[in-house]
Amino acid sequence: TCEYVASGCIRTGSGDLPDRLRAVFAGVSEVIRLHGPVTMGIEQVFMARNADSALKLGQARGAAIVAAAEQGLEIAEYTATQVKQAIAGTGGADKEQVQMMVMHLLKLVKKPQIDASDALAIALCHAHHRQSLIPHGLAGAKRRAGRLRL
Repeated sequence: TCEYVASGCIRTGSGDLPDRLRAVFAGVSEVIRLHGPVTMGIEQVFMARNADSALKLGQARGAAIVAAAEQGLEIAEYTATQVKQAIAGTGGADKEQVQMMVMHLLKLVKKPQIDASDALAIALCHAHHRQSLIPHGLAGAKRRAGRLRL
């Protein structure tokens, strides 16, 4: 089983792109410092209708990946369909369905922000994927009372 530890969103404001990317890098670095994960799951880039949005998303994703790689984390990528399939049982689930399943699986009493529930869904997908690859659980992951911490 998985145990909820923390979630949230990194807000970058409306500054210049380099400052916003620095904020993403610093935010992810701080989360890693606070919680000490050994591995990270991240959503693969999808091709959006708006090329500018897709490019900015890719740049922010790159800042997050570099922050994790710099601290030695193992990084795995998942498509949105893989995450939805792992959490809701169907790759066509909408954000609200994923959010409700995240709440159920982690026994949350309050709805997380939609972006935070997306991140928690990726973490749950990653935990499930890693446990299926390693018969005795996630090697090196922080465990307490047999639970994987998310």
